[in-house]
Amino acid sequence: MAPKKKAVRRSAPKKKAAKKPAARAKKPAAKKTAAKKAPARAKKAAPRAARKAAPAEPVALPWRQPLAGETWIGVVEDYYSHVGVIATTLKAALAVGEKIHVRGHTTDMAEAVDSLQIDHAPVAAAAAGDAVGIKVIGKCRAGDFIYKAAP
Repeated sequence: MAPKKKAVRRSAPKKKAAKKPAARAKKPAAKKTAAKKAPARAKKAAPRAARKAAPAEPVALPWRQPLAGETWIGVVEDYYSHVGVIATTLKAALAVGEKIHVRGHTTDMAEAVDSLQIDHAPVAAAAAGDAVGIKVIGKCRAGDFIYKAAP
């Protein structure tokens, strides 16, 4: 018997790319006339104030209101979670040993001040206007309100 010949695959001959026709000149877009424009909706025609009336008084958030006997002493400017420190500028005097109450949208904690620092130096008391760091155990967020609790 004679050995079989291997089948050879032949691809179809490649077709030459057809030449593209010359670019046609584009017609200018038709201009829209005022008659074709859709009329404005009545809702947009009314002034914004007429559509939605503003509330008579601003809404007072409950966590921004001090509890009985509390004094507002500042707002949390920054919270450093890795060391558990609140950075704030005091609006009233504060001393080590006094109780603070931190209230915010998701925060509500009361603690005694164990450590108070000004420029990384421990101090026993700080006056209004001092930028301080207060060591806390709980978690807070920037924007939370700080109150000095009643003794």
